[in-house]
Amino acid sequence: MTITDHREAETHAHTHGPDCGHEAVVHEDHVDYIHDGHAHREHDGHSDECATCSCANCADTCAKCDCRDCSCPTCNHHTCSCSNCGGDPCVNCVCADCSCATCNHAA
Repeated sequence: MTITDHREAETHAHTHGPDCGHEAVVHEDHVDYIHDGHAHREHDGHSDECATCSCANCADTCAKCDCRDCSCPTCNHHTCSCSNCGGDPCVNCVCADCSCATCNHAA
């Protein structure tokens, strides 16, 4: 499960979801909605700010980080090794029966 520092985001006039108009990105055990340069995730009836990459080369959200030498603990750039994913990044894996040792998600 992804660890967050549970910072509540500003109040929105809508609830993030499939038709809210913001880019949705799977990030380990949740979906981030990219909003004004940062990522929100729905949590217990409100939105939380999601992790920002902590490596020295990036200022993007972990859900969007594409640093080749990333050292951030919440960015997972490994490639899923299970037979269902076909080479997708572990951070985006949603396989219910994933057997990959580097995936960290709630199936």
